[in-house]
Amino acid sequence: MSRPDLTPAPAPVPFLDLSGMTADVREEVTAGWSELLDSGAFIGGTAVARFEQDWAAFCGTRHAVGVANGTDALHLTFRALGIGAGDEVVVPANTFVATAEAVVLAGARPRFADVDPDTLLITPETLEAAMTPAVRAVAVVHLYGQMPDMEGLLATAARLGIDVVEDAAQAQGATRGEARAGAHGVAGCFSFYPGKNLGAFGDAGAVVTSDDRLAETLLSLRDHGRAGSGHYDHGLLGLNSRLDAVQAVVLAAKLRHLDAWNAARADLMAVYRDLLDPDVAPLVGRLQGGRGVHHLAVTRVLDRARVREELAEAGVATGIHYPTPCHLMTPYAGYADGPLPVTESAAAQVLSLPLYPHLRVGDVERVAKTVNAIAPRRSGR
Repeated sequence: MSRPDLTPAPAPVPFLDLSGMTADVREEVTAGWSELLDSGAFIGGTAVARFEQDWAAFCGTRHAVGVANGTDALHLTFRALGIGAGDEVVVPANTFVATAEAVVLAGARPRFADVDPDTLLITPETLEAAMTPAVRAVAVVHLYGQMPDMEGLLATAARLGIDVVEDAAQAQGATRGEARAGAHGVAGCFSFYPGKNLGAFGDAGAVVTSDDRLAETLLSLRDHGRAGSGHYDHGLLGLNSRLDAVQAVVLAAKLRHLDAWNAARADLMAVYRDLLDPDVAPLVGRLQGGRGVHHLAVTRVLDRARVREELAEAGVATGIHYPTPCHLMTPYAGYADGPLPVTESAAAQVLSLPLYPHLRVGDVERVAKTVNAIAPRRSGR
């Protein structure tokens, strides 16, 4: 009679675990919140102003304007640039829906662009292919934490006479050349959703810019269009999109750890690159001339649904960013002008693997080896 196998199953590997980052800042956040409770300065105040100053300095811009979330950061930026009815904004179709949503909320029309087949980032060529006379701006998405060819995009945009707005929601701390994400275009828009590299304990966002007039307009728009001369003086049609002081305390504490956390992500990605079989699960390509911050570890696999199911059975959680391109979503299909083959092909294969600063190297090794064993070979060998 054979004995049962009493070897314990390995612990599950979560897709994301925020507990380590929370532990790193718990003491500082608790102290900051205690000060807020004493002061009662929950809207605006010192905590928000201090974080805005620190975030602008980190990004290398003159201004940072805190807002309620990343969608508002984009929406208000488009409006502050005067983009509205009759205008168009080029948007890579493989972004999170908020990028296209913000264009529509501003009253404009998204023009969906395809992306590079290796990096899955917008390029000068795909931008130009999406152009019409009505285009006023391009939303350059730093997908998965990597910046695209900003030099080429900025030159192309300048020749075409359009603004460059950075959707840097996944790229806090990424660089291209000597400049960080947010400092290249007319404005950089950030989400601080909890799972981001720099994440709040709820929704939060910010816009960075070195354009003084744009910053002034954003400060008004986020606060019901107040003109600054009085509490009930409203010079613009704005909305309520202020950064809460309780979240500013969290973000200020986390900002001091961001470079170290990004370095840990880079180390873990190096393990994935060493171990993942490129004929089974190739990782999204890297561009020379920049440093990504590895918000997500994205590979491409065949037969993705089965691979995810078997990985889950092996205790490995995964994600998909993003299964449906924006131009194929029901609310945005009317803005589509035709197929985008690279985006559509990638959407059927992309698979996000576990990645966060406190993930153990041994777990990354286990994930990579499990993927190699489960996913089919792309060459058919």
